Formats: sequence, C-alpha cells, structure tokens
Amino acid sequence: MDSLKVSGKNNKHKVFLYTLSTCAWCKMTKQFLKANEIEYEYVDVDLCSEEDRQEARKEILKMGGELSYPAIFVDDKFLTNGFVKEKVRKALEI
Repeated sequence: MDSLKVSGKNNKHKVFLYTLSTCAWCKMTKQFLKANEIEYEYVDVDLCSEEDRQEARKEILKMGGELSYPAIFVDDKFLTNGFVKEKVRKALEI
C-alpha cells in the first residue's frame, strides 16, 4: 500500500494517518497538520484496492484503533480515531 508524504518543517515525530478522501474530519486533520508545518504520511483508504483496504483495517485494529477515520498514529503508536485537536497537539508537542 502506497502512502503519500506531506513534507513539513516539524518532523520531530512520525505521524501517519489512515483517512477517507471524502471525510470532513480527515480533511481538517490534514489542514491542521499542514498549518502547523507537521510532516506526515497518509493513505486514503477509500481510494485503495480492496486488498489494501483490508490490510489498513487489520493494521488499525491490531494497533488498538477502531474502524473510523481519521485513524491517527504518532511514532508508530495509535493515538486516536477522529480529529481530537488537543490530543494531537499534546502528542506532537505543539
């Protein structure tokens, strides 16, 4: 499964998102990260092949998340489902 990388000045933490291309919360999360110059990678699960979708779902569940989007991971650990701004801020130290 190929992820897309968004470069940013702040790459102190590894940030990875599983998102949906049509999800408003996913778009807000990406905008928040971009506005704060956070480097991150993401996969729009709905645009993947069925095989990659299944792989993404398994990974989210294995890491302790639920099947709702965005699924946010920081430093290879599950952080939260949904855009919880303060939780993201705290994890990224911004």
